[in-house]
Amino acid sequence: MKPFDKISSYFKTYAQSLADELVDSIVQEFDFEVPKEEIQNAKKTYESFMKFIGESIVSETEKMPDGLLDWSKKNGERQAKNGGRISDILMRYPDSRQVFIDKVTSIGKEFDLGMDEVVLLIKKVNLILDISINETVFAFERFSGLLLEKARDEVNELTAPVVPIQDGIAVLPLIGSIDYDRAKLIMEKVVPEIKKLQIECLIMDFSGTVNIDAQIAKYVFDIRSVLRLVGVNTIASGVRPDLAQQAVTEGIDLTSVPTFANVKQAIESLEEE
Repeated sequence: MKPFDKISSYFKTYAQSLADELVDSIVQEFDFEVPKEEIQNAKKTYESFMKFIGESIVSETEKMPDGLLDWSKKNGERQAKNGGRISDILMRYPDSRQVFIDKVTSIGKEFDLGMDEVVLLIKKVNLILDISINETVFAFERFSGLLLEKARDEVNELTAPVVPIQDGIAVLPLIGSIDYDRAKLIMEKVVPEIKKLQIECLIMDFSGTVNIDAQIAKYVFDIRSVLRLVGVNTIASGVRPDLAQQAVTEGIDLTSVPTFANVKQAIESLEEE
């Protein structure tokens, strides 16, 4: 049996004991206390990693086992799902790498490998670690992006509510920053909702709006034109002085829309009609 074949078999056969030894050694390098539960989880994780190393060091190509890639991806996804930081994983790799190299060097000597073979073995282990890091980071970023997109969609769904306040009257509170996606959602969601609720007048309340630009304002105010076609009157409230000044700077014409300081004044104006 070739030396690397023997070492490969050694890693796979003694994966558990190697994992226990390595994790204990790595934990000693940290200047903080690691919870026992986390240590046990790490040992299970490293046991799988030992087996992947055993498979990889006898590979004639740089292609990593699918199991190692899947394992690394799951690590990144789990960290993102739990709301953790990728740096919490990366900060542990330098100490882990050093312990790995020391152990691999020791095993190489145990199996009477020459210096060139030990160096080659260390290179293979470093390559495995680097690929594992890359896959973990990529998976973390992808999953974080998906979570962010999902959260943004959920927020958008919640931040364009049509709130009936009297017979035939409803308020559309616009909260936070209005970007293109939110403006588009408002257009797609509000018009059908208004028709369903049989609303005759919609008050668009800007009191919770942080900022707005000309393009987005046009998109929002296009709602008024669309609603007018189905017989719904639209007025605005809560246009603060700073927002009004910003609107003027952006070239937004608010004169075509009846505007009031707050929802109360808007409702009172409708009652006077």
